[in-house]
Amino acid sequence: MNNQQKKNQRTIIILALMTAIPFSIAWYLTKNPDFQPMATNKGDLITPVVTTERSDLMGVDDFSVENIKELEGHWVILNIIPNKGCNQLCIDAIHATKQLRLMLNKDLPRVRRAVILVQGVQEESFQPWWGADDRLLKVKPSSTLLEKIKQKVAAEFTDGMIILMDPLGNLMMQYKSGFDPYAVKRDLKKLLRISQIG
Repeated sequence: MNNQQKKNQRTIIILALMTAIPFSIAWYLTKNPDFQPMATNKGDLITPVVTTERSDLMGVDDFSVENIKELEGHWVILNIIPNKGCNQLCIDAIHATKQLRLMLNKDLPRVRRAVILVQGVQEESFQPWWGADDRLLKVKPSSTLLEKIKQKVAAEFTDGMIILMDPLGNLMMQYKSGFDPYAVKRDLKKLLRISQIG
């Protein structure tokens, strides 16, 4: 009978722990909402995401105006051009995103690329790469979107930074200038694998 009592006590303790441990974890997570256990993404998540409307991005050249609908329903890699000119860091980032998209192989049709001209103008210095990249969409943001990005993503834009936009038009991840294209590719592959849209 003594052995039976010990077994019963052990069972009660195990049951108590089974309810106490999940409760403790839930309590900890409510007190520490920014806790990210073993985060594997290389980019910085934008929380909360920045939502966009279809009219927030407008094409700035004929090709982009005609093909602006390509951004809808696709994952989009957005290069940011903060100034009137595009320096070498900016040009290298645009080239890196072109190579990155090609590395996606069978997922390539699910991803588009665009540059956001923060100033909304085309400068002479853009021309060396501007005309050569004939599939690249060039867009300018609405003042509303620009304000949202400055508040929630980056107060100051830097040459060479990129932002990922999901198929619903949410800006959800950013990479600082000098990003590793292979790290972006790993993140994007994961997103494409789990995404039910785009």
